[in-house]
Amino acid sequence: MNEGKERTERLGADAGSKGEILERTAKEYFSSAREEFAKERYNSSVVLFFKALVALIDLYILQNTGETPSSHNSRFKITREKFSDVYDILDKDFPFYQDSYHILMTKELAEVIKEDAEKLAEKTGIKL
Repeated sequence: MNEGKERTERLGADAGSKGEILERTAKEYFSSAREEFAKERYNSSVVLFFKALVALIDLYILQNTGETPSSHNSRFKITREKFSDVYDILDKDFPFYQDSYHILMTKELAEVIKEDAEKLAEKTGIKL
């Protein structure tokens, strides 16, 4: 049995389906990002908006393929090969997520990542 499956089994019925988990985490990250944004904590809001975006991308992939990516590399490969519009968003935003560890993020950039998460929410049919 693989480690991920064992971990999910230990969580029990509360773990829910992959889709439910991705939706819930996307909403949680997005809500937390808005709170950080309101406090003018733009690095935190960029990271959290990006995490919401990634959860929504994974949900979109799941909805369209029945599978979820196992890593950033896998996510990039799947979106590049099958969902070029989603890949373009991911490819544009990922460097800002990486930079957030050592560069101060701006309000404007946080707004861009937020808008991209909202685009993916629309594509997946999720209300954030």
